[in-house]
Amino acid sequence: MDQTNNDETNDSPPESESGWAELTHDCLTNIITRLSLKYRWRAMLVCKSWLLACKNPHLNSGFVLVPNSVPEATRWLAPEIGRKVDSILRSVAEWSEGSLREIRTGNCSDVSLSFVAERCPNLEVLSIKCSSNVTDASMAHIALRCSMIMELDISFCHGISHESLLLIGRNCANLTILKRNFLNIPDYSGAAGVVPYGYLDILYTNRSEDRVSEEADAIGKSMPNLKYLELRFSKVTAKGLGLIYAGCRKLEYLDVFGCENLTRRAIDNAMSELPNLKEIRKPYFYTCNIM
Repeated sequence: MDQTNNDETNDSPPESESGWAELTHDCLTNIITRLSLKYRWRAMLVCKSWLLACKNPHLNSGFVLVPNSVPEATRWLAPEIGRKVDSILRSVAEWSEGSLREIRTGNCSDVSLSFVAERCPNLEVLSIKCSSNVTDASMAHIALRCSMIMELDISFCHGISHESLLLIGRNCANLTILKRNFLNIPDYSGAAGVVPYGYLDILYTNRSEDRVSEEADAIGKSMPNLKYLELRFSKVTAKGLGLIYAGCRKLEYLDVFGCENLTRRAIDNAMSELPNLKEIRKPYFYTCNIM
C-alpha cells in the first residue's frame, strides 16, 4: 500500500507541467502578450506549451529590446551583448513567419539584419541605433526586400553611409520618419572607459563635413515624402540643409539641435522654404554665430 502511494507520488508530473501546462491556448496567449520581450524569453522556459505559445507568429510581429537606462545602454555596446541581440532577433524573425513589422533595438549586426531582410518583407519600423556592426551591406538587403519601411532610426551607426540612405529612399516610398543623430562627445576625456576603444576614431571620421554633406544630398534626392527628420549633433552645413529642404518639401518636424555648423540665417531659410513645417528644434547659437 505504501509502495503504491510512493509510486503514484513519484509518477505524478511536476507542478510546472501539471499546472501551467493546462492553461488554454487563449489564456496563454493573453498572458504572453502582456509580457515584454525580456520576460517572454524567460516564459519559454516554463514548459513546452509555453514555449510553443511564445513561438506563435502573431506574438512575434514586434521586436522591442532596448536598454532601460544610460548605464545599461553603455554596457550594451559590449560584443557579447551584440551576439545575444543577434541571436534573439534571428529567432523572432523566424518565428514571425513574415509578420514582423517593428524592430526597435541596438547593437545588432549585418548577420541578423540580413536574416530579417530575407524573411520579413512586411517590416515597417526599423530602429537600430548604436549598431556599430551594421554596414551598407545589410542595409542594401533591407532596402531591396523591405520596401514597406515607414520609420528608420540609424542614429550612431557609423558603418552606414549615404549609399544606404539613397537605396532606402529610392525603394521605400512610404518612408516618412528618419532619425540620423550623432553622439555629442566634444573630446575624448569624457568618453574614456565608456565608449569602446577605437569607436570614437571611426565616429569622428564618419561625422566629417564631407560625409555628412553626401548624406544630406542623399536625403534630399531620394526622400520626397519625409515628414519627420532628426539630425542632432550632425556636422551638416547650411548648404547641406538647403539640399534637404529642396527635396523634402513635406517636412513637418526638423530637429537640428547641436548642429554647430548651422547659422540663424540657414535656419530662417529652412523655415521659409518648408511650407508644412510645424516644429523645428534649433541649435544653440553662440553670439558670434549669426551670419
